[in-house]
Amino acid sequence: MANTSSRALRLLSLLQNHRFWPGAELAERLGVSPRTLRRDVDRLRELGYPVTAHPGVDGGYQLAPGAALPPLVLDDEEAVALAVGLRLATQGATQNPVAGAARDDASGDHAAGDDLSGTIAEAAARALAKVTQVMPARLRRRAGAVAAMTESASWNTARAGQAAAINPDVLATAALACRDSERIRFGYGAASGERTERHVEPHRLVALDRRWYLVAYDLARNDWRSFRLDRVLGVPQQTGARFRPRELPAADAAEFVRRNASAAPGAWQVEAVVEAPAAAVRERFGRWATVTESGPARCLVTITQADNLDWAVIALGGTGADFQVLSPPELAERIADWGARFTRSVQPPPEGRPAAAPGGPRPPGDLGGPGHLRAGRPAHPIKWRQPGQEND
Repeated sequence: MANTSSRALRLLSLLQNHRFWPGAELAERLGVSPRTLRRDVDRLRELGYPVTAHPGVDGGYQLAPGAALPPLVLDDEEAVALAVGLRLATQGATQNPVAGAARDDASGDHAAGDDLSGTIAEAAARALAKVTQVMPARLRRRAGAVAAMTESASWNTARAGQAAAINPDVLATAALACRDSERIRFGYGAASGERTERHVEPHRLVALDRRWYLVAYDLARNDWRSFRLDRVLGVPQQTGARFRPRELPAADAAEFVRRNASAAPGAWQVEAVVEAPAAAVRERFGRWATVTESGPARCLVTITQADNLDWAVIALGGTGADFQVLSPPELAERIADWGARFTRSVQPPPEGRPAAAPGGPRPPGDLGGPGHLRAGRPAHPIKWRQPGQEND
């Protein structure tokens, strides 16, 4: 039998991992008698852990919510997963958030000029400092290795920064209002810079493409709206007024946000027919497009929110199959422009202009940057991957 202290820690770990433990099963897991289990539970209560006992034949124990957050007991895998998750939560907050979080001193300090106060990223950095500080050396090395060998990146750095800059009080207040069906008021800054006051019935929070949205019924406009939380001005005011939830005009809140985002200015809806099996194309695009079969070796690809047509060009070209653009016309024009530049890149240089030798200096005016391919430069195989796809 383990000593009293280690057994109490083991009991605490089991209670934190399970909502309810039958008494007999819990005693068996600890290898003690029911009487010893009751004593161990009493010790946890003396330490401030609110352990609730349920009497009876089917009775047992569970850890109830307390007035303060008690210390947590984590196993090795949980501790590393928590540290990695907190590091990810700081992405977009600093120039190099992962590297900054990997410091062994776990001080939580950031470079001068980083304004993280009152944000999700700042709260994650403070929590990460506490977790890393009490980690055993072996776990700190494991978590540090993940951080040191990982480079943070985003397909849209502006969105990553917006996600990290959300005030946690805004997020928590909105979530509680959704759960409790309570009306709230808040100021909202539109993309145009206009500020308005909103009185809404909150429905759900949606995390989409590193942005947080509140789906709510706007009482002043008598219609459903989706609000970006990074544009909410100040912490929403709770009114105390309850409401009966209305029926959302969509399958779910996520679909409502996607639909509104695709209709927003600057967002394109791309449709193209690809001459390839749907399964192969779906594997190539992943979650970034909807692929529906329209024949044995043909499918329809729909990208509902493309704010960059160049990405759509790369994605369709990366399928390695013929395709026909259905919409928008601007995408067809962009592909024609790319095609013209690619065609010029394999043609002989204009008369009087020497070609650059492989590895040598380029002729004057040859920028050599992205989108400026020139003949005479060594060719390198390019493998396209959609956002989020692992390397081989």
